Amino acid sequence: MDFILFFLILSLSSIPVFGFTLTEFVYPNFTASNLHFIDSTGSFLVSNNGTFKAAIFNPGSEQVNFYLCVIHAESNTIIWSANGDAPVSNSGIMRLTKNGIDITEKDGSFKWSTPPLKSEVYALQLTAAGNLILRDQFNGTLWQSFDHPTDTIVIGQKLRVGMMLSSAISGDALSKGHYRLSLTASDTMLQWQNLTYWKLSMETQAYTNSNYAVEYMSVNQTGLYLFGQRGSAVVIMVNLLQSTFRIAKLDDSGQLIVISFVGSDIKRDFVGPVDACRVPYVCGGLGVCTSDVLSDNPKCSCPANFNLRSHNSSSCVPSDSSYSLPVSCNSTNYSNLSNSSSMSYIRLGFGMDYFTTGFTKPFRYGVNLSVCQNLCSVDCSCLGIFYANSSGSCYKLEDEIGSIMLRTSTNNDLLGFVKILSGVSNDSFDQETADFPLVAIVILPFTGIFLLMALAFILWRSKPQRMGKIKSKKNQPSSPSSEDLDDFSIPGLPVRFEYKQLEAATDNFKTQIGTGGFGAVYKGVLPDNSLVAVKKIINLGIQGQRDFCTEIAIIGNIHHINLVKLKGFCAQERQRLLVYEYMNRGSLDRTLFGNVPVLEWQERVEIALGSARGLAYLHSGCEQKIVHCDVKPENILLHDNFQAKISDFGLSKLLNREQSSLITTMRGTRGYLAPEWLTSSAISDKTDVYSFGMVLLEIVSGRKNCSARTQSHSLDDTATGDHSSSSSARGLVYFPLFALEMHEQGRYLELADPKLEGRVSGGDIEKFVRVALCCVHEEPSLRPAMVSVVSMLEGEIPPTEPRMESLNFVRFYGRHFSEASTMEEAGGQTDAMLYVQANTSHTTSRSISNAYFSYISSQQISGPR
Repeated sequence: MDFILFFLILSLSSIPVFGFTLTEFVYPNFTASNLHFIDSTGSFLVSNNGTFKAAIFNPGSEQVNFYLCVIHAESNTIIWSANGDAPVSNSGIMRLTKNGIDITEKDGSFKWSTPPLKSEVYALQLTAAGNLILRDQFNGTLWQSFDHPTDTIVIGQKLRVGMMLSSAISGDALSKGHYRLSLTASDTMLQWQNLTYWKLSMETQAYTNSNYAVEYMSVNQTGLYLFGQRGSAVVIMVNLLQSTFRIAKLDDSGQLIVISFVGSDIKRDFVGPVDACRVPYVCGGLGVCTSDVLSDNPKCSCPANFNLRSHNSSSCVPSDSSYSLPVSCNSTNYSNLSNSSSMSYIRLGFGMDYFTTGFTKPFRYGVNLSVCQNLCSVDCSCLGIFYANSSGSCYKLEDEIGSIMLRTSTNNDLLGFVKILSGVSNDSFDQETADFPLVAIVILPFTGIFLLMALAFILWRSKPQRMGKIKSKKNQPSSPSSEDLDDFSIPGLPVRFEYKQLEAATDNFKTQIGTGGFGAVYKGVLPDNSLVAVKKIINLGIQGQRDFCTEIAIIGNIHHINLVKLKGFCAQERQRLLVYEYMNRGSLDRTLFGNVPVLEWQERVEIALGSARGLAYLHSGCEQKIVHCDVKPENILLHDNFQAKISDFGLSKLLNREQSSLITTMRGTRGYLAPEWLTSSAISDKTDVYSFGMVLLEIVSGRKNCSARTQSHSLDDTATGDHSSSSSARGLVYFPLFALEMHEQGRYLELADPKLEGRVSGGDIEKFVRVALCCVHEEPSLRPAMVSVVSMLEGEIPPTEPRMESLNFVRFYGRHFSEASTMEEAGGQTDAMLYVQANTSHTTSRSISNAYFSYISSQQISGPR
């Protein structure tokens, strides 16, 4: 009898399970489909606490498309799905084998599977947190659904930087929709067509601490959080009412919603953005969205001269059928119609706005409307424009046009225009009026009147100014490019000062506190008694104007505790001034190298950490990566308690987050320039890392890296047996090479600033030197990111061991620095001649050094201070 029972159990284990649900685990050779299970959801597995179930499930009423899902049992809410883009019928089959999970139709046609695994599957587990895990025989995790989120995260799940949520098309269809939620090192954002339309930090109830980099997002019983420091630091927090279970979901509406469940009751705790009209495609292409204060649902309509494409479509098209909307050349449906169609623009009504104007910088500043339209006309990816009258800012609408927001604000001066095509050739515009399309008949007379009125107004407004300039500057050459900026403004900047205001604040620019390549910096006092630093930019050429526009556009929208804050600006006639917060302790170079009280070691640590955090924010915390290009002690300013802040990052080059590009204009200062400046290599954030490593060595030693030897920084020649070493040369010494040699010998205390008089440990010096040497690796790819530098300085991760083979540039330059400097002082060899005599077998260092000594003089070649 026992034998028969054993045989029966063995037989049952080898066939599919029908009609009942298993708890927590299933094992290979398990098969399931919706038809196999009597549960209405098709569930085949339930977590041990009963909170979640796994099922072959269809969320819609038509019961057509089925998905492998993890479901919150009590509310029947899907929190994860496997085959969203490849649904199956109700007879579709899920198989668990030793190779993983695969989903097919009944006929065997493939739909979805887990990726290749490193070992065989022992079991499939549904945890109490709702995580579906493939485990090996040692209970190790081979794959888990939490690492592959769809549109939802639950309590206990971490959405890490690099992961994203994708909305579903609808509640019934789980394939990927229009919207994405992604995480950066400073925020979480919602995007459509890779364009941002919302950030968590925008919300009024969000608490923000920008001192740390974001590592992951999670939701728990008390709210929605962005965590850093391995979960020990809150970067952004939205506190919510206590709830035992809640989820954060990127809804198919394009909004991030946080939902709590109390029994079968569902409550929305948070919605972002609250205004649904800020969602880019809420009313379809070119649909006008109007917020309804009495309802959560916005009202949609088409602009004047537009109708719905069809009864089943939400997109709007020109009412006149002789016109059509172009398709972007980046679209698969693109066909070049430029030869057979004429191009023109239809203006949208008043009070229109577009989501990109608040998140992207204008394509051009300070241009007139016709220039803005021309910029769009020659770009086949441009489908329309928004133009700001007051600032001359031109925004392109590229690749696909979303919904238009209707605004009632009186200070909205945006004008929207949509590009249209017609089958009428250019020659047809010379025909009689009767041959014109109806829209053209109506628009052209009013357009002509409008243009005449606008021209008269411009001439009337500019006449007194021109007459004044002719009288006062009759013999001076005109500079139209300078005058174009007189009315330049950027929304969001706190204050635009008149020149007379800053002249009074600085007592006619009496107290100069700094100087740089483009001008000087003066101390000032505003009427509210706040101290400011006013940078007066002189000799402003065409390039200088472009840099100035870039600086005020960038700095005005960047806020971090370790970045100098721009308080305002002046752009009046030829005067260009920037107003910064005043840093009462001056620059780091004065504190490190000047005749001032010694910086204690802990103060140096705080300065190094603050500087590193500021650079890390520029590199990975901003929407666009910002490369400073001139990191040095003069550009690190100190405030109370030696709080360090990075300055002069506004003239940096902007790089896309996914790529670096060549910067053809060399910027920087001798002693801090990375090797890639000199070899036409790509300039990236790793260029700043190299410069920061050089600064870090100066913080350790308390002196310039290229400076005269002191007795405390000597090295016995016999210690190394290398009499050509810079550390044994007389006169000048190249400290980075000395630091490298001391690192190799473990003699770290010899690198410390002698003014510390032993008030620092060898271990503290070792950590800084290791980090610095890693930063100055010759190959940029071997340098750590600034976020990692911060973690190493904070002690969160151990400092990486420097790669000796990647420090040959330091060795090469250091061993010839002293000789070259001595001969230059004697009127003999110059930097440009040094390489002729240098003999080295290291090809890379040879080419770099040749460029280095040929092109870099002893002066700084950086931009304005």
